[in-house]
Amino acid sequence: MNKENSLFGIVGLLVGLIVGFMFANSVNKGAVDGSPAAAMKLNSNIPPGHPDIGTTGAAPGSTGGMQPEVQAAIDKAKQSPDDFDAQVAAADMYYQISRFDDAIALLKRANQLKPDDREVIVHLGNANFDGNHYEEAEKWYVAALAKKADDVNVRTDLGLTFVFRDPPNYDRAIQEFNKSLETDPNHIQTLQNLTVAYTKKGDSAKAALTLSKLENADPKNTAIAKLRDDIQQLGSK
Repeated sequence: MNKENSLFGIVGLLVGLIVGFMFANSVNKGAVDGSPAAAMKLNSNIPPGHPDIGTTGAAPGSTGGMQPEVQAAIDKAKQSPDDFDAQVAAADMYYQISRFDDAIALLKRANQLKPDDREVIVHLGNANFDGNHYEEAEKWYVAALAKKADDVNVRTDLGLTFVFRDPPNYDRAIQEFNKSLETDPNHIQTLQNLTVAYTKKGDSAKAALTLSKLENADPKNTAIAKLRDDIQQLGSK
């Protein structure tokens, strides 16, 4: 459902610009229509459909005990390694408490059981993204797009893997964002992230042009002021 270097120096805003972490029952279900739903103040910036972070079980990195329902789901997955639904359910529990590597292990098992299940493939991309494994996330997003090339949410998340990795590849990110816009020219998350990518690349003209499209598509977008400031700072250098 995570995210690395500051896209435009706004770590707080960053998560809001990022789409793609949806582990609820729909894949990438809110990735772009809005943005996370609510727990990290954690949750205040998460995309719609993305589960609340830190509200179920132990907090990320904590050693405290898990809630009974969480432990029960995990135990069931361990006891029934060939039960696809049990693996996915336990992975979802781990994901919700930000134990991404544990979620990934269970999702890989689910993928082995049902290699063609696209939702699991997307979830593997999301869990790796949130776990800061950007190259691995790229692999799973590409596999998901091979099954549904016009999924703008997954395509935008794929682009973000190139923004966040070290070193970033802004040209490749821009390429993926533009492909998303070919499918949905007014995709808000893509327009935001494309503006950031152009700004990071140092192309103030294209950043400004993309920002104007964002303003037309979503004039009340709270990211606009920060994006505009970053572009202006770029032009003054």
